[in-house]
Amino acid sequence: VQLVESGGGLVQAGGSLRLSCAASGSIFSINAMAWYRQAPGKQRELVARISSGETTNYADSVKGRFTISRDNAKNTVYLQMNSLKPEDTAVYYCNALVAVILTRTNSYWGQGTQVTVSS
Repeated sequence: VQLVESGGGLVQAGGSLRLSCAASGSIFSINAMAWYRQAPGKQRELVARISSGETTNYADSVKGRFTISRDNAKNTVYLQMNSLKPEDTAVYYCNALVAVILTRTNSYWGQGTQVTVSS
């Protein structure tokens, strides 16, 4: 299973970006999908998570600004980021809990995409 992210880049404070993460490979079903981020010198942190039933959870720092969604037909998760702040600068990673067969679920990570917000 591979997760391929896209959509990162450089944006001014107050701007928007949309990240995408597409899963491919031997997939029976995908359970939760999530976005994490890691800024230089900091630990990786959960940004947003969406369950298979589309229940969402957000870090307090992004509530009201970021929206996570998924397209199950495309095995893709999105992160719409609005009102970006310099402190949102980080490498953003996609994570998915993938059932490769009915009775086996593994956690997979994307390669990361850089988001840089200038002040």
